[in-house]
Amino acid sequence: MPEPVIVRTARPDEYDLIGALTVEVYVHSGLVSPESSYVAKLADAADRAAKTELLVADVRGEVAGAVAYCPPGSPYAELAAPDEAEFRMLAVLAKARGHGAGRALVAACVDRARAAGLCGLRLSTQANMTDAHRLYDRMGFARTPDRDWSPVPGLRLITYALTW
Repeated sequence: MPEPVIVRTARPDEYDLIGALTVEVYVHSGLVSPESSYVAKLADAADRAAKTELLVADVRGEVAGAVAYCPPGSPYAELAAPDEAEFRMLAVLAKARGHGAGRALVAACVDRARAAGLCGLRLSTQANMTDAHRLYDRMGFARTPDRDWSPVPGLRLITYALTW
């Protein structure tokens, strides 16, 4: 039986850990180059916590993953319309994958968007993040190719949305 996953708001004493976890997932999994300027943004969980709702997946008292929930008006929201939320920088440690941490984090974002009376939730992802794509598909997200975009030359992000 899998361990229960508790999603909660990150605590300030966890920001460094969350930053390191996010860098580990993105860089050491080969999703982002260690030389990318994006690594500093991934590491800065304190900034995310100040400008989003930074959530963690807690498994047996340990942070197994994190995500930034971006309500309307968050400077971290990149493609959401005014009546939508967005989530960014979903990261789950390799040892916690397949045990519901990623699903629980995304579900918490969905719950927050619905509770706020918004009409949907959006995200951008890299084409090589295939495990995440399977999760989004299983959770009812639909590809929105008309919203795909490039934050920097040579990097194309694909987008998904869940609407209700």
